[in-house]
Amino acid sequence: MKRSPFAALTALLAALVLLGTAGPALAHDALKSSDPAKGATVESIDKVRLEFTSPVRIPVVIVRGPGGTAYQSGDPHAGGKVVTQELKGTLPNGKYTIAYRVVSSDGHPIEGEIPFTVKGAPSPSPSASEESQAPVTQAPASQAASPAPASQAPADRAVAAESATSASFPVWLLIVVGALVGIGIGFLFSARKKPPADKKKP
Repeated sequence: MKRSPFAALTALLAALVLLGTAGPALAHDALKSSDPAKGATVESIDKVRLEFTSPVRIPVVIVRGPGGTAYQSGDPHAGGKVVTQELKGTLPNGKYTIAYRVVSSDGHPIEGEIPFTVKGAPSPSPSASEESQAPVTQAPASQAASPAPASQAPADRAVAAESATSASFPVWLLIVVGALVGIGIGFLFSARKKPPADKKKP
């Protein structure tokens, strides 16, 4: 049985329509844009922003810098098609990589990496710990002044000795005077008790 050219053309058009409608249904969600963009160079950044073609869930975002240090702060936030991740303060100059993983609306995982560079960031100010250590340099001066009382110790001891000597001198003087007075009183009593000499008889 021969088929007419019209029937064959109709079948071909139907097949093309089916393929055209099935194509979007088979396509998965994907990353639409990012801030910073892939390969971008920025002076400063405080958070990462990822936008997908459809709403996503269960986001995981890791931002690593020089030496493999992680700079993300807290958990990422997913709001529909957009995922944001806060960072730890100002990032120093260097090369960074944003590693992300989310689950798309159809349950398919989406993951990838976005490299970027930070250049021209301001130098970090001295930390509070360094500032608190600054007054320590003045400690030797205060310690140098502390020996002064020690140098005065011999003089204090000499003054104490002199005061002790001067205080003890009157005591010894009183003892000597008391002894002499006692001796004198003894002589007086002995002279009074001595009977008078016998008078010569005529």
